[in-house]
Amino acid sequence: MFENIEFANPEFFWLLLLLPLALLWYFFKRKKETASLRISSIKGFTISSWASKAKPLLFTLRILTLAAIITALARPQTEDISTRTKTTKGIDIVMAIDVSSSMLARDLKPNRLIALKEVAADFIEQRPNDRIGIVGYAGESYTKTPITSDKAIVLNALNEITYGELEDGTAIGMGLATAVNRLKESKAISKIIILLTDGVNNSGFIEPKTAADLAVEFGIKTYTIGLGTNGNALTPITYNRDGSFRYGMRQVEIDENLLKEIAEVTGGKYFRATNNESLEEIYDEINKLEKTEIEEFKYYKYEEKFRPLIFLAGALLLLEWVLRNSVFKSFI
Repeated sequence: MFENIEFANPEFFWLLLLLPLALLWYFFKRKKETASLRISSIKGFTISSWASKAKPLLFTLRILTLAAIITALARPQTEDISTRTKTTKGIDIVMAIDVSSSMLARDLKPNRLIALKEVAADFIEQRPNDRIGIVGYAGESYTKTPITSDKAIVLNALNEITYGELEDGTAIGMGLATAVNRLKESKAISKIIILLTDGVNNSGFIEPKTAADLAVEFGIKTYTIGLGTNGNALTPITYNRDGSFRYGMRQVEIDENLLKEIAEVTGGKYFRATNNESLEEIYDEINKLEKTEIEEFKYYKYEEKFRPLIFLAGALLLLEWVLRNSVFKSFI
């Protein structure tokens, strides 16, 4: 009954200070009402009944009644809070991922593509109120999944994306243009593209700068990420007879000037990821930069608990009246 109880009018508890005064008053009043007689022996007197000794019980019942009434006046109640959230500024995001053979380079562990997929999966899970889509590109581009709020679909699509689905190469303009195409009809207040590549534009029939202009026209911000260590990286250079890759050291080439320009003209930002840790930090920073506005509604439900105290006070008062007019009647 008294779990999680709060009081709406706690100032009434000051009245409890009157109860000790009432006890003092009763003590002195009873002392004056009790006569004393000194005699040498009480052998000739019978022992008084228990009722005369229990007479203070009546006053105790009145004190308890007053305490219950004062507590009821303080209005004990329980509070139940329920919340509902509403997205007031949603964000639509398309992740354009380079899936060329160079993404199998092992300067990130176990390789660039797997490291990216792990970090991107964490990023997706941290955006529960946004719609996300995935575009893959190499020598050409395609939509792996359109923008959707179903994170299970997005995560499954991200897990399935791999090298070998497209002609090899790095068509940055194609990847960016496909991402823009996925977002151009979006009604979201904020639209962003996260474009990741580990090379230079060498394929496709759409220039990256042209795709960037399209992004500007449709109000789409682009964050660009250059992926790869500084210097050389262990990269696939040819095929073995069994069809597997043969790896060799190759210079890491990233057109950072192009990526910076795309980010700048679209209002985004350029990042360079040289290892697993820096890649994770980049996605964390983008997650902080692009905040979804959430409106929270709180509903308060109060349940009054004073009624049992009123019933208790009434029961105590009734008991006091019954005892006063029956058991203790001859002693009053």
